[in-house]
Amino acid sequence: EVQLVESGGGLVQAGGSLRLSCAASGFTFDDYAIGWFRQAPGKEREGVSCINSSDGSTYYGDSVTGRFTISSDNAKNTVYLQMNSLKPEDTAVYYCAADLFTGPRQICRHLGTHDYWGQGTQVTVSS
Repeated sequence: EVQLVESGGGLVQAGGSLRLSCAASGFTFDDYAIGWFRQAPGKEREGVSCINSSDGSTYYGDSVTGRFTISSDNAKNTVYLQMNSLKPEDTAVYYCAADLFTGPRQICRHLGTHDYWGQGTQVTVSS
């Protein structure tokens, strides 16, 4: 059974940090690009940051560049999103998704369906 399970969301004050985890199972992790997406109420889904798990190449959306860092632990089939200097506008449900044989820029900028999705984790940043 394919699973992407997100964890690490929560409530944090502006300027604080959170680390999200996306644990993958049921597919060949190294063949996939993994992306973090977010969606706030009334807003379009946004590609936040993505990584190619085989070569470690990354992509960041403009709104998070310099504040968020994506990384991959291939031994654990897990992708992390370290979020620093959080802002209230970062409040959203964060999802991870996986696409086969694609690059991080391509998966992040593709806002249609993906091969696999997680269930999401809520991140709330208070002002």
